[in-house]
Amino acid sequence: MNRSETIAKIASALVKAQAEMGNAVKDSKNPFFKSKYADLNAVREACMPALNKHGVSVIQPTSVIDGKLYVETVLLHESGEFLSGLYEVVVGKQNDPQALGAAISYSRRYGLQSMVNIGASDDDAESAVDRGNNKTTVTNSRSNNIDKLETSVVESKVASRGSFRKNAAKTTTQASIPSGDL
Repeated sequence: MNRSETIAKIASALVKAQAEMGNAVKDSKNPFFKSKYADLNAVREACMPALNKHGVSVIQPTSVIDGKLYVETVLLHESGEFLSGLYEVVVGKQNDPQALGAAISYSRRYGLQSMVNIGASDDDAESAVDRGNNKTTVTNSRSNNIDKLETSVVESKVASRGSFRKNAAKTTTQASIPSGDL
């Protein structure tokens, strides 16, 4: 990450902006993986109004460094302070302008999400979660899977991490606990 000599003003502006930002909405469909994702426009809609309100603009130029193409996401504050980060553009198919454009958009999306620290939320999943008082309520199906996991662990008196992972895989199809968290 690169930054200006001082960052006090941009840091203060980012704190205020992030307090107003929500997650980007997954409203685009990926036909290859049959999944939804938040496209670049959704990410911009989630963060740009709050950033601009607090004097922060975003530019995302491309540059070549050591033969590799990068998107640089630069957060510029009206004071002149800045923060920037690089995201490599990985093109799946060489000499294909469509693939290059898609790869640049992908890098811009993830670069911006990373710089402003926003995630993506699924509208369907959000409707199943009560966000009152800033506390997440786990849906019944997920809660049942967690209960099954806890019961399984207690009943089998799991002694090793490998056994725990094996039991977790059997009982947490919807809880989707990453293996690194077990």
